[in-house]
Amino acid sequence: MSTATTMTSKPQPSTSPAAATTVGAELASSPAIAAAVDQIVREVQARSAKITDIRPAAPGLKESYDAFLKRAGETRGRALLCPYLGSGVGNGALVELMDGSVKWDMICGIGVYFFGHSDADQVRTGVAASINDTLQHGNLQSGWEPYEFSETLLSLAKRNSRLKYCYSSTSGNMANENALKVCYQKHAPASRVIAFKDCFMGRSVTMSQIGDAAANRVGLPLSTLVDYMPFYDEAAAKGMSAGDMSGQTRQIDYCVSRLREYVGRYPRQHACFIFELVQGEGGFNTAPREFFLELIRVCRDGKIAVWDDEIQTFGRTTGMFAYEAMDLGEHVDVFCVGKMTQACATLFTEEYNPGPGLLSGTFTSSTPAFRLGTRVLERLRDGGYYGPQGVIAGHHAAFAKGIREIAARHPEWFPANARVADIVGGTGGMMKFTPFGGVKERVVKACKHFFDAGVVVFYCGHGPYHIRMLPPLGVFKEQDWPRVMACIEKGLASCAAEG
Repeated sequence: MSTATTMTSKPQPSTSPAAATTVGAELASSPAIAAAVDQIVREVQARSAKITDIRPAAPGLKESYDAFLKRAGETRGRALLCPYLGSGVGNGALVELMDGSVKWDMICGIGVYFFGHSDADQVRTGVAASINDTLQHGNLQSGWEPYEFSETLLSLAKRNSRLKYCYSSTSGNMANENALKVCYQKHAPASRVIAFKDCFMGRSVTMSQIGDAAANRVGLPLSTLVDYMPFYDEAAAKGMSAGDMSGQTRQIDYCVSRLREYVGRYPRQHACFIFELVQGEGGFNTAPREFFLELIRVCRDGKIAVWDDEIQTFGRTTGMFAYEAMDLGEHVDVFCVGKMTQACATLFTEEYNPGPGLLSGTFTSSTPAFRLGTRVLERLRDGGYYGPQGVIAGHHAAFAKGIREIAARHPEWFPANARVADIVGGTGGMMKFTPFGGVKERVVKACKHFFDAGVVVFYCGHGPYHIRMLPPLGVFKEQDWPRVMACIEKGLASCAAEG
């Protein structure tokens, strides 16, 4: 998209002569502004180009970096989980920290930075958006940017679903809160929620109760009624054998029977079933289409809303939407998106359009967030990322190949575990691998060794635990996987040597 197009996306009234315009449109199309933005982008690119590979901390900066980390921990009341403080510049998948070190960013803020660091298109879009008269948009007073973002998102979502309306919000957590309210109102007085075991929903009081992690709700009053469903167990399915019934069929039948038990025990008391088609924090687990479809059929019989949570998943499977990749879009009633889209949103069908007053808030998000979100959607749409031959599928194959080659050289780092279906897993741009048998203490330590070796990753799962990667596939090159794998192998060696 050209600079002029990026900066003048607001629709203008057409009731006056063609020459009529607004002062805002004049400002947005100002040649002086465009030249200034171009100069800023050139300056960023010139500095970004200096970052070409990983490197250790610069002499003289390590001590001050440690002081910054200490100050950050003292400010928030707890040491940082990852000792990461960015300097403000990077180059694609490479990022510089405040100590001058450079690392491969393979987690991207848990999937936020799909187009990496110091991306020229994103810098241009964000800087151009910053001239708006106010930073934040709200429900009472707003510019066009939130609705442009919503229109773009809906145009893509509608291709393979019944989703019709979009409500933007400040975070993924708030998108989930809004989705829950929509479901409650539609199915009042139903007060129960169904969610998968090991799900994660956010950290508000309500979402911490729904998320299946006891540590995230210590000391909170439990006021939300949640029934947890088992997720599809790939390892168990592979290990089953019972006459002519496949392990997959037995897994599906077992989970369907559990769901029917809940529905029978609490008839008409469930407002929604929250589906993660690919679990995020739960371990990058997914399931065959038939698994979800059979559960959805029970929901339909029980008048239970089907809520598809794709806040971490969106954009990273072999379809832009996971429901597209699994051909489940027609069944989705409510949908949440965030992270990669920069602005967050709740989408819903005509049947779930709520009454006035249910959804509101002072802020929706900022002009740069909405403009960036719109550009992300356009680039995902036009970038050849999806399908069996798309960019994302190619990256997953290259990632899996690299890990399997390391495992072939060092099988002792990947001991067998009956609960691990495969040492490599996930789907598309949601990548995981399972060293050291998935033992939490060793997996967490491995993340720290990877950081020291020059690659930023994180972990996920709930026993077994896995190394989680959400690379910036919008800018990362397949030919750079061997360079990342060299860091991973070095980190695994250091962790193994630790004993």
